[in-house]
Amino acid sequence: MVSPNWFFRQGRLLKSLATAGLMSLSSAPVLSSSYGAGIENSQWYLSESVFECSLVHEVPGFGRAVLRHRAGEDLRFYLESDLSVMRPGQGQLVVEAPPWRPGVAPNPIGAVQVTDSPRSVNLGNREAVLIAQGLSRGMQPTVTRAAVYSGQPVRVQLSNVNFSGPYAGYRECVASLLPVNFDQVRRSRVPFASGSTSLSQADMNLLDNIVTYVMADSTVERIFVDGHSDSIGSRIDNRALSEERANVVAEYLKSRGIDENMLTVRAHGDQYPVSRRPADNRRTTIRLQRQGERPELLQANGMGSEFSG
Repeated sequence: MVSPNWFFRQGRLLKSLATAGLMSLSSAPVLSSSYGAGIENSQWYLSESVFECSLVHEVPGFGRAVLRHRAGEDLRFYLESDLSVMRPGQGQLVVEAPPWRPGVAPNPIGAVQVTDSPRSVNLGNREAVLIAQGLSRGMQPTVTRAAVYSGQPVRVQLSNVNFSGPYAGYRECVASLLPVNFDQVRRSRVPFASGSTSLSQADMNLLDNIVTYVMADSTVERIFVDGHSDSIGSRIDNRALSEERANVVAEYLKSRGIDENMLTVRAHGDQYPVSRRPADNRRTTIRLQRQGERPELLQANGMGSEFSG
């Protein structure tokens, strides 16, 4: 006959084993899902022009990593994927050593925002420069964030293998970029002092940048130059003043090499104010139109819109 003490001792033993098992499970490391190119399939591709320099890296199973430098802007970085594998929220960016460089300490860059858009990580100049510098030193920048449907970490890693050659080409490309991009000059404004038709040095610098861009972009087919004035004085005088302002800008563009046939020059006097402040209305606007773009309708609702041609 088994004594009651035997059952008591067996119960304690089973309880201890169960507790130890739970502790073992809770202390087990959480495995992460890692995406990254290996030595055998790591490639960086350089896309270069006077408008943009980009380094593209395919990340197998995930998508691609891109270092992008547009004319007139700073370097940026983004991760792009057709599948949402990372949960939206705050992730971490670390520049760490590859496995074949043990003992090299990682460099934590900081928190990054992860979204559920196809471009799930989009970083500014500081982070992009640190990523590029890390890759050029043989390191592996890594973004870590929890998976969409679990708490399991997801790691997206950039390989430094075959990076140095395209990076050297990228640096040469950046030196040849235009000073501005299309978005920066497609709509421009030259302000004037009261009664003035004179261009300042800043105005001429702006117009020079417009000329440089137009000369490089063969898709720009028309330049609209529209002169305006404030409402102080007679309408006849304001109309003449706005015409002179438009002509001053157009003549400067032509003197720098713009074909006269590309220019549409118009004067509107005080007909299309953009503000109640007279200084805001003393202006000439320049708008670039590319091939295939539909000519915009006249917009003249006073406070908010510019005459757009």
